[in-house]
Amino acid sequence: MTIRFTARVLAAEASEDKGRNTSGNATMGDVIARRYGRRDVLKGALAVGAIAATVSPLALAAAAEKPGNPMMTRFDFPELAAGSDESHHVADGYDADILIRWGDPILADAPPLDASAQSAESQSRQFGYNNDFIGFVPLDGSSDRGLLVVNHEYTNEELMFPGVGVQHTKEAAFARMTRELVDIEMAAHGGSVIEIARSGGKWSVVRDSRFNRRITALTPMQINGPAAGHERLKTSADPKGREVLGMINNCAGGITPWGTWLSCEENFHGYFWGELRDNHPEHANFQRYGVPGNWQSWGKEYARFAIDSEPNEANRFGWVVEIDPRDPGSVPKKRTALGRFKHEGAGNVVNGDGRFVVYQGDDERYEYVYRFVTDGKVNTADPAANRNLLDAGTLSVARYEDDGKGRWLPLIHGQGPLTVENGFHSQADVLIEARRAADLLRATAMDRPEDVEANAHTGKVYVML
Repeated sequence: MTIRFTARVLAAEASEDKGRNTSGNATMGDVIARRYGRRDVLKGALAVGAIAATVSPLALAAAAEKPGNPMMTRFDFPELAAGSDESHHVADGYDADILIRWGDPILADAPPLDASAQSAESQSRQFGYNNDFIGFVPLDGSSDRGLLVVNHEYTNEELMFPGVGVQHTKEAAFARMTRELVDIEMAAHGGSVIEIARSGGKWSVVRDSRFNRRITALTPMQINGPAAGHERLKTSADPKGREVLGMINNCAGGITPWGTWLSCEENFHGYFWGELRDNHPEHANFQRYGVPGNWQSWGKEYARFAIDSEPNEANRFGWVVEIDPRDPGSVPKKRTALGRFKHEGAGNVVNGDGRFVVYQGDDERYEYVYRFVTDGKVNTADPAANRNLLDAGTLSVARYEDDGKGRWLPLIHGQGPLTVENGFHSQADVLIEARRAADLLRATAMDRPEDVEANAHTGKVYVML
């Protein structure tokens, strides 16, 4: 079965396309239309995807039919026909091997997957579900041996659990979901670190590696940066607001020059349960992010995911998590200085002056592109010296101007509209409500910034919409 057609995926896509930005800020389509003129737009001079917000469907269809210049390519193999079926197709002369699958053991004492007898304990030692970002961290500089880090974004109950079926619809109402199944789902989220080695041109998992590790929705993590310890991050289980269990819906990510893994929490809103009432203390904040999404029944089984029981728990998700894959005993850290939104990626580069730059997209319709620049410089000689580099720096949001230029607008408390009068009492408030802060700065609304990648050799940054 092809998972991209499952009900869970379709629900997530629909949510991301919905859009919750009511600011009225100019969209990228508005900017393009003003800069180039609607006539050029309709003649197909521009990429149709970027102008979907401002041009009619008929105009888009006409633009799509306009013949373009043939693209140059260095790929000399026959192109595969588009399609989707139960087989894995590769071009002639190439092959594909299965390295690891959901439920395969990654710890030495882990059992193999038994779909009819799953448990959270077993899943926490097995490879997780639904892979997204994959990164490679070489060991001892080798290209034949290293650590593979993989995000496990979400779960599909209808595929994981025999006989359960789709549960998140209004009709099903999670009737067949139990606490035991929820625990398995939590253990299947998060990420995996596995050592892999290449021999004879083939890769395999090093099963007894001391580096192999599972990170789940229940793994203890630290909250670092300006929002750590803030009142809006405190819960009954964590009255200090500095520790949180797990990471959820981790989508894309990045690898830092000092060998850590940046794992990005995306659609965190879907995991929270309940009905958002006008008198909820986080009403405006949650409404801007779509909390609660009621995609999972976790809040039905655990009070921490129910917004009435724990009104601050959702503020502890939606961050970039830094993980050291070479230290299996290290505690993952949520780096709040990078802002809270539906993160899609952490493309990064070391700036010419030595500071570290992370580019980020907020993957929902009409959301924004962000940049984080550290205060300190990267220490290339001593990786450990960069341990807390991401806790201090400047987060900015992009505005694209009609003249073709862009501006980075700093999200700094006390500057411009980011003041007490607008509900921002500290930098922590700005970061927790990064979307609303960007709204007030009149950032340019984009059509789902799916990923942002930086090319260290050319200095160019690419945004996928």
